[in-house]
Order: sequence, then structure tokens, then C-alpha cells
Amino acid sequence: MIQQPVQQSRLVAALLLLTLGSILMPGTGLAEAGSGSATELVGIWGATRRFGPEIRGSLALTRRDGSWQAEIAGFTVDAPASGTAIEFEIPGDRGRFKGHLDADRQAILGHWIQPRTANNGMRFASPVELALVGPNRWEGEVVPWEDELTFYLVLKARDDGSVGAFFRNPERNLGVFLNLDRLERDGDRVELIGTWLNNKDERVLAEGTYYSDFERLSIFIPRGNGTYDFERIDDDPSSFFYPRGHTPGSYQYKAPAPRDDGWSVGTLQEADISLGPIRKLIETEIFPPPDSLHDVYVHGMLIARHGKLVLEEYFHGFNRLAPHETRSASKSLTATLVGAAIQAGGPLTVTSQVYETIYGEALEPDIDPRKRRMTVENLLTMASGFDCDDRDSSSPGNEDVMQEQTEESNWYRYTLVLPMVREPGAKAVYCSASSNLLGKVLSHTTGDTLPQLFHRLIAEPLDIERYHLVLQPTGEPYMGGGIHWLPRDFMKMGQLYLDGGAWNGKRVLGAEFASRAIEPLYELRERRYGYLWWVVDFPYKGGSVRAFFAGGNGGQVVIGIPDLDLLVTFFAGNYNDRVLFRMQDEFVPDYILPAVDIISE
Repeated sequence: MIQQPVQQSRLVAALLLLTLGSILMPGTGLAEAGSGSATELVGIWGATRRFGPEIRGSLALTRRDGSWQAEIAGFTVDAPASGTAIEFEIPGDRGRFKGHLDADRQAILGHWIQPRTANNGMRFASPVELALVGPNRWEGEVVPWEDELTFYLVLKARDDGSVGAFFRNPERNLGVFLNLDRLERDGDRVELIGTWLNNKDERVLAEGTYYSDFERLSIFIPRGNGTYDFERIDDDPSSFFYPRGHTPGSYQYKAPAPRDDGWSVGTLQEADISLGPIRKLIETEIFPPPDSLHDVYVHGMLIARHGKLVLEEYFHGFNRLAPHETRSASKSLTATLVGAAIQAGGPLTVTSQVYETIYGEALEPDIDPRKRRMTVENLLTMASGFDCDDRDSSSPGNEDVMQEQTEESNWYRYTLVLPMVREPGAKAVYCSASSNLLGKVLSHTTGDTLPQLFHRLIAEPLDIERYHLVLQPTGEPYMGGGIHWLPRDFMKMGQLYLDGGAWNGKRVLGAEFASRAIEPLYELRERRYGYLWWVVDFPYKGGSVRAFFAGGNGGQVVIGIPDLDLLVTFFAGNYNDRVLFRMQDEFVPDYILPAVDIISE
């Protein structure tokens, strides 16, 4: 459930640190000397860098004499077509489009693939629908994923005269890697001292200049891909550093607003949920401004009951229109896509043999016989038998090992040649590579690309218009986690299973698949596991209730409790920090469940 972020920039960042060794040398940093004192800088500082992408906005495709032309952001390029498929690329690796003409809808449906991001070093695919607006002309909007990073630098005076420091980074929690201890200053020069990752040796992790005339700290952050100009935000009580401003006062409940996204809305009272414990959770756990890197960092909290959204709250500047990274919680989407493909009548079942499905008659006769016996269900339950353990850095199938190696860019091929260490089905071991391999099975059996398959079988029936799929080096979506969803859309996945595989009366999954997916089929990491869904029992009114949940690094969870017809969702920014478990292990049983009454008709 806790996965390192999908990022190839990790190696780049490490190399940057080495390259800058002559500047950022390990040591004790600067003495408290020079024209200024470090204590003058005590306070809260903030900076944001926006990296693009450059190409966005209105896209037009025009057909003339059998050939196609694309216009976007001032560029006009040819768009080669083959049958109904249409593709084009903007020069300079600025982005590309892959789509197809849907004659029945008189529309062009596809995805925009944006350049590799500075944020995490990956590419994203975002949906695009072009409508017919005139003879042989289609128009639509390209809405890429916003590539940006924000850092808050918190400086606090200590009793010994030093100035303690920590970074708060909402997008990736990079302060966990840049584990600052203090700031030191010599005149206009400043250094941030701490330890890199789990290394105990102190070093200068970032350095820069203080411009007193402008009251600005300009600091180079290697992990942040550049220099950030920090300004004081002490005097900005509405800064997004705070959950709801510097002094939010008491929490005032407002029912979610109705939107054209398929959700019915209601109130907590109508759902038999008491406001008191919810208010206490928000005021005591979420509202207090962060005093430490390891304080809980909730970005959003939503509750639905009896199929109606009854609570929708966002913090730190996040909102319903801001797609949020879900990390490994979107593994549960992979299971959902498998179930949807089966329901759609494709040549696939949970007993389909993985290697035979992919290779057919080309399967090598001397292959490990255990690989021949591996089924789709073995991948869905993390019981593949591969030498693949995301907690073991020496395991060749470890997610970080796979993503950081450079010899094989095709992660499907990398996974398929992993050695076996046990019989498939014998034991569940957390392995992101095996859930990703289901993407190869799906595209091979359906004949669709994964973006097309996701859009047709999940996005359209669940009324999802905006999402951003993180891509592997070869261009296929990474099915081991990483999709960015709008919060209300991410929550729909849990409601789908609460309703036995249907969304607003539309059948997406078979009822049998939906039921088995959330059963406790294996023991995994001291918890239980179904089809890429976790299963847990919560205490409730002297007894217990069973819950299923999708869980992702940072505190991304969608939790369904069938006996209470209840759905709880959290988004958070505690990536790579064990405090992320508080959302499901404490907030749900200690605050939310005590507020929930027995089911009423």
C-alpha cells in the first residue's frame, strides 16, 4: 500500500547532488557570523515554480482532401491518419495527440500526451474530445496536468540560538528526502543543513542568497529542479500553508453542492451522521497549522452514505477541480478495469493464464512451468510467485529497482522474465510490477490501447471527464499506481463496489467479480487483501464492521463499509511518512464511525 512515488527523476536528483559536490559539501555549514543573523529570518516562507506544460487550450483538427491538419497554441502541423486513427506531434517534444474518429458520435476521441514533467519525470495522458463544429472541422480543449512544485520553508528559533528548519512540499512531500535540521547564515549567504534520506551524516542540502532589500530568499533546491524565490507568508493569513487560513475559527458545515458528475448530494443529518465528531476531527486534527514535517497533511475529506455525497471538504488550497495524485490507491482501478473488460465480454477471465494469454503459441517450451500456471487472479491478489517484493530493495522485481534500471525500458518485458520463487497463489507479496503486468494482459486480449479501454469501460460509464494517466517509458499507462483524479471521481470507484458493480444503474462489473474483489482472500502486510483492494475490520458500537479500501502513499484512501452503506475518502500529502496511516487507522474509527448511526431506510 505504501509505494515510493513513480519517478525517474530520483536518479537525476541524486546525480545533481553529486555534481554540485564542490558547492554543497557535507559539513556543519556556516557559522553564525557576518552582517546578518539567522534569527532575523525566522518565520514562514513560500515559493512556487510552474514548469508548464507549454501546449494547452483549444485544439482544432481539419480534414481536407483526405488529409488532416492540427492547430494548437500557435502551431499548425500535419496529422497523419490510418483508417479512423489520427496522430500528430508538436516539434521539439512539446506533446502529441493520439485519437480516433468516432463516426457514431461525430466526434474525435483521444488523449494528449504531454512532455516529461519536472515534478516527477513522467509523462501523462489526458482525455480530449473534439466535437464537430463545421464541415470537416472538429474542436476541443487540451487540459494537461499542471507541472508545478511548491515549497514552504518553516524557520523556528531554538533555545540554543540556532534556527530550526523544515520544508513542506504539498505535491511530493520532498521534505522527507531533504530532511532539514537548521538554517545557517553568513551575511547574505544562507545554507540549509540536514541529512539526505536516511543518511546520518549532515550536509548542506540547499543554499542560496537572502536579498534584504526585497526580503526574499533565493534558494537552489536540487530535488526541486531549480532555484526558488521565497517570500514571507507570515503576514498572509490566507496562505495555503494553512489548512483554512491562519485562524480558521470553528468549523461550519455546508452540504456538498450538486454538480453534473453523477453524484447525488445530501446532508449529514439526512444520512444519520452526527456533526459533532466530524467537527472535532476537522478542528483538532486538520485545522491546526503544521508545526512539524510529520504533522498530518490532509488535502481533502469526503463522505457519502446511501449513495449520496454528504460531506466534501478541502484544505491547503486543494479543491474539487484540482486533480489529486492517488499513488497505489489506483491499483484498485486496475482491478476494476479487469472486471469491466470481463463484463464487456472480452476473451478474459480471472482463470486466464497470463503467459499463454500474452504469448500464445510463441510461448517458449522450456519456460518455468510455474509461469505457465500463473493466472490473472494471481496478479490481482499479489500472489504471482515472482521474485518481486516492493519492501525488499534486493528483489529484482522491486518497483524502484524496475523503474530506475536503464537496460530494459519495457517494464512488461522486464516483469515477464523475472525469476519465480514460489508457486503462483501460494503467498501474497506486495509487488507493483505484477499489477502493472495486468495492463499487458488487458491490451493484448481486448485489442484496445489502455487509455482507450479506460475511457470506454470506466470513464464514460462513471461520468468521469477529467483524469491524467501516468505513463511508462514506452507510453502505456502504468497500472501499478499514479493516476490523477478529481476527488469526487476517485470516490466513485468505492461506490461502484458498494453497489455491487453498478454506478447509477449502469452495470460496469459483474456482481460476482465485484463481491470477490473485496473479500479477504490473502494475508498481506499484516492486513488482508482481495483483488487489489485491502480489507480491514473497524470497531463499531461494541462490535465491528468490515471495510474494503484502496490505499496509496501519502494518505490517499477510499474506504467502503457495506454494512453501513458508507464511503469515506481522504486525500493527503504525507508521502513516504508513516503518519499517512492515521487517516484509515485513527480518523475513521476514532471520529467518523462514532458519528454514524445504524442504517435507516
